[in-house]
Amino acid sequence: MTKILSGLNALVWGAPALILILGVGLWYSLRLRFVQLRLLPRAIRLFCRKLRSSDDAGTSSFRALCTALAATVGTGNLVGVAGAICLGGPGAIFWMWVCGIFGMVTKYAETVLAVRYRVKSGDGYVGGPMYVMTRGLGEKFRPMAAAYCLFGVVAAFGVGNATQINAVATGVHTVLDMAGIPSSRGGDLLLGALLAGLIATLMLGGAGRIGTAAEYLVPAVSVVYVGLCLGVLISRAQAVPGALAAIFQGAFRPRAVTGGMLGSAFRALQVGCSRGVFTNEAGMGTASIAHAAAQVRHPAEQGLMGIMEVFLDTIVICTMTALAILCSGVPIPYGIDAGAELTSDAFAAVYGPAASVFLALSLGCFAVATVLGWGLYGARCAEFLFGAGAWRFFAVAEGAMVFYGVLADTATVWQLAETVNGLMAIPNLITLAAMSSQVVGLTLDYQKQDGPAVRGGTYADIHQRQPL
Repeated sequence: MTKILSGLNALVWGAPALILILGVGLWYSLRLRFVQLRLLPRAIRLFCRKLRSSDDAGTSSFRALCTALAATVGTGNLVGVAGAICLGGPGAIFWMWVCGIFGMVTKYAETVLAVRYRVKSGDGYVGGPMYVMTRGLGEKFRPMAAAYCLFGVVAAFGVGNATQINAVATGVHTVLDMAGIPSSRGGDLLLGALLAGLIATLMLGGAGRIGTAAEYLVPAVSVVYVGLCLGVLISRAQAVPGALAAIFQGAFRPRAVTGGMLGSAFRALQVGCSRGVFTNEAGMGTASIAHAAAQVRHPAEQGLMGIMEVFLDTIVICTMTALAILCSGVPIPYGIDAGAELTSDAFAAVYGPAASVFLALSLGCFAVATVLGWGLYGARCAEFLFGAGAWRFFAVAEGAMVFYGVLADTATVWQLAETVNGLMAIPNLITLAAMSSQVVGLTLDYQKQDGPAVRGGTYADIHQRQPL
């Protein structure tokens, strides 16, 4: 099974997929004059304002962002970054940054389109790539939308569930080993039962309960984790310049950094992009499902929250994790897909064995948040395919899937996750490429709302022609 997934993963994440991901990001960057950098200060100010006051009626913009961050700021930031360094060398982090910069504008475009083409439902607004495909491109693209949703349901079980729970189980095993307590299958099943009950209970509460949990859980855990990373960098400040040099040098000459154990610059690019997409999900379109529910005056306003999502996830948290690992002084097992063990060793080198306990708790909190966020995505995809009644069935299945995550093989889980990510990204990126004029028009309208009509009409005109 692992060999089959490895071959499929290499095909999905080959040169064409990387060109498509980076190409769409570059295309939007040029058409929107690098809006992800031009409007980043405005996005940060908007984020801070909503952080202080997120009492909008219905689903607030900030709550929608937290729900999206719940899925993106997860074990990929802790485990995926460690694996990227081991498989692609420190240079993989450079390509994660590149994908992150392009991913900011891609996520912006996804969010703008999701809000533009969302539909009203009983519990607010619902939207996402499947609605952009059917309402924006037309009903003839419904098969592509159905394929996207099918991949989304599978991804919610794998990317958003099994990989997360597997990382938690690995972290718990590390803590038990340090305490001299042997791990057992019975203990894994007990852990799985507790997590499955929690996930199923929250999922059955609907989108509102998921959003509330994300709004409280994600900011608190993220701030504490970033603080822990800062502590590592402060205590190892003399190693920071060397770590940054290794990242830039390793992107183009990995042999010089890894001692010849990793020698392909393309491998660094491939791993960096695939793990980058895994952690920030830019290009997959999934986060736009959460953003579509936000009560905002203009699609581009929530698009700024899409920019912030990738900025916080990849540019801030992933970078902090990578630097903490590279500055800690722990040996890096190049060529091996190390996960929580490497991150745990890095923190333990500075804080002592107790750091592993905190890391396990962080993994648990991040994993629960990610499973909830992806649970929302999977449930919305299931509803699109099978109707509103699919939510309850999916919630129960999502809880049951936790057991597989506890017992699954790490390598198989991660390869499946990366493969499904690629399969979801392809139809979404095709849609983004075809809808670029809409995004450009809405962006200009947002920036010049008091000026003359722009290409495609002002947002008010579009709204009158085709109500949201």
